Amino acid sequence: MKKIIAIGAHPDDAEIGMGGTLAMLSEQGHEVTILDLTDGEPTPTGTHEKRIKESKVSADILKIKNRITLNLDNRELRDNIKARKMVAEIFRKLKPDIIFTPYWEDAHPDHEAASKLALASRFYSKFVKTDMSGEPHFPSKIYYYFASHLKLHIKPSFIIDTSDYQDIKIKAIKQYSSQFNKKRNNLFIFDRINTVNSYYGILIKTKYAEAFLSKEEIGLNSLDCLII
Repeated sequence: MKKIIAIGAHPDDAEIGMGGTLAMLSEQGHEVTILDLTDGEPTPTGTHEKRIKESKVSADILKIKNRITLNLDNRELRDNIKARKMVAEIFRKLKPDIIFTPYWEDAHPDHEAASKLALASRFYSKFVKTDMSGEPHFPSKIYYYFASHLKLHIKPSFIIDTSDYQDIKIKAIKQYSSQFNKKRNNLFIFDRINTVNSYYGILIKTKYAEAFLSKEEIGLNSLDCLII
């Protein structure tokens, strides 16, 4: 069993980028936590209360028991010392083996900030002489998921077959009705998500899949996990 933290700048980021993988990891018995750095507000049809309720229901659908929402500022998210210590204290408390965070290049400044903040906080988490709470801990791996506002064609480091979890992923994202609704004229997003995940599925000969990138090399101790 692995301890895993999936970081999003806002509620719904992790679900859009890797909701299928999160559902799969939870079902496999891994200890999964979603960490939302902000509540995502203000938005045109949302409120703090709505976003918290939506994010809880979404996590329940993915069968993720632990979800944390920090009070960092939406639209003003920064990789600074205060934020690094907040996130690092969570790492020191939960001691994750693996961190997932947004890809570092995005039109949304909060997504780029979240990516930088996750990487820096991973380093801060291992400090011995510090005023941060908890024992030193350095998460072994950090992987990046794709939920970018930019239309990028990025070659992934690895792709996970999520065919059995696509319906669960879409159901979880649909809980964010304050963000995806007729008033905002953005319900097309569900078709786009299916299309993107179908494309990654084609690359590995499955129906649906989610892609990830690693800055470090990835090691295997067996070929049994390969899709052939």
